[in-house]
This record gives sequence, C-alpha cells and structure tokens, in this order.
Amino acid sequence: MQTFASSFSRTVIYNHRDKKTSSKQNCVQQKSEMEPLPLSLHRQRLKVEYDDDKVVAPEIKTEPWEPPNWEKQLGFIREMRSRRDAPVDYMGAGKCFDTEAPAHVQRFQVLLSLMLSSQTRDQVTATAMHKLRVHGCTVENILSTDDEILGKLICPVGFWKKKVKYIKMTSTKLQKEFGGDIPNSVEELVSLPGVGPKMAHLVMDIAWGQVSGIGVDTHVHRICNRLGWLRNTSKNPVETGKALEEWLPRDLWSEINWLLVGFGQQICLPVNPLCSLCLNQHSCPSAHKKSPTKRSRAGHSSLEHPSVQKTEPAEDNTDYKK
Repeated sequence: MQTFASSFSRTVIYNHRDKKTSSKQNCVQQKSEMEPLPLSLHRQRLKVEYDDDKVVAPEIKTEPWEPPNWEKQLGFIREMRSRRDAPVDYMGAGKCFDTEAPAHVQRFQVLLSLMLSSQTRDQVTATAMHKLRVHGCTVENILSTDDEILGKLICPVGFWKKKVKYIKMTSTKLQKEFGGDIPNSVEELVSLPGVGPKMAHLVMDIAWGQVSGIGVDTHVHRICNRLGWLRNTSKNPVETGKALEEWLPRDLWSEINWLLVGFGQQICLPVNPLCSLCLNQHSCPSAHKKSPTKRSRAGHSSLEHPSVQKTEPAEDNTDYKK
C-alpha cells in the first residue's frame, strides 16, 4: 500500500513538472511571436536603380498662353488696314517683281527686293528694283554687270556698297548650286550671303507660297511689344518671332507681317504714334504714352491721307548679315 502511494505521488509530481515545463515553453513561444522583428530584418536597404544611373526629372507642363483681347485687337487692325494704301501694299517685296517673267526669275527678283529693303524705305527699294528690272534682273545678267554699274542702279539703298557684294556672291551661288533658281528651304536660304531668318521666311511665303515662320521686322517687333502680344518683352525681332509663333495660330503667320508693317507705317509710328486714331487705344497697354502730334501738311491725319505719311526712316538691320 505504501509502495502504491509512493508511486502515485511521484507520478503526480512528474505530471505537474511536465505541465509546468510545457506551459513555460508555450509562454516563451507566444512571447517570441509577439515580439517585433529586429530592425535589421524588419527594414532592409534596397538599391534604387535608374536608367543609365541618372535621375529623370519629371516633365513640367506649362499652361498655354495667349494675350488677352488679341483677336479683337487683330480685328481692329484689319479694319484700319482695309484700304490697303500703306507703302508696303504697293511698294513692298511682293510688288517689286516682274509678273511677266519666268517663275524662277520672279523668285530671284523677290529675293533681291528683300535684300535691298534692309535699312531702306519701301519707296527707295521700289525705285532700285525698277531700275534693275529695266537693266535686266536675272542671275546671268547680274553676274555679267560690273560692280560699279550695279552700285549706281541700286544706290541710294542703305549699305548699297555691301549689298553689291552680297548680290554678286548670292547670284554666283545660285547659279552654281541651284541652277539659277533660289532655294526652297529656310536652311538653304539663310546660307546665302546677306540673307537672314526674317528674309528667308518672307521669301518662302512670297516666292514659294509656303509658310515657314513669321517674318519679323522693326514694325512687327515694335507693335507686338506695344500691344502686349508677348509673354515677356523681347529685345530683338528674332525673340519676337519665336515668342509670337508660340501662341499665334499658324494660319495667321502669313498675314500678320503684312498687316502690322502697314499699320506701323500709318498709325503705330515709331515716334509719336497716332493713338487717338487707333481703334485699339482703349485696350493697348502702351496707348497715349507718347503724344500723337505728327500731322500731314494739309492738316489732316495720316489715317485720312496715308499717302503723305512718311514711313519709318530705316528698316531694322537685325536680319542683315554684315
């Protein structure tokens, strides 16, 4: 009996120890499951790889910009130019070539009239082109003409001595590289001596009937800045052209030069613009900053008698290669 009791007691004690050990193990296991992972295991460093090991900056989208009221202002300029009686309308580069000549000769004459027009009034350019046409304004005839005679024909256009040299050099290149015709791209046109971007765009428009860009001269440059048609004030015609092309619809690129040049010759003059006669005087940020005191001899405004209004003394020379 004692043996049985002793054996039973040891069994109970062993079972109690086994349960205590098992309980301790369970607690340890539960504790280990509840404890967070070590930092080295929980957060691992990852290598971020980029294409070509370069960080690509996100593309910044700019909101499209256009000047306020520009369509209304353009409509008023069209109305003021509806008479088509500014010097550019009957003596500009588009009017100085012989319409009866072969097509390639007409294109050559357009190019020459634009080369002569730099730093020159339209009236003087038209006179010089008339004398050249009477003399014989073809590539072959210009090359065979003595420099002195050519100078007398185009004088007194601005920089006429330099223009004699450039006309001869350009004619030589046209004969050798383009078969006596003028090139039909801006890139090739600006490779000609004395021809820059403004001339090239106008040649493409007038001679080839292709719109490649906006021809910006001193009138277009001045008026666009006065009207606030540029996001930022531009310093030269090249900047003006680029800024204008950013927002002006392409179908207006050909018209805008002709409109603004005539408008600048008659109303928006470089000195003392006739703001009181301008239909845009209430929306133009530059209106009435200079008093429109210039009047014709007859006592009438230039709008009433534009034929007596003097044009700007000299065109811009930005496009002219020296």
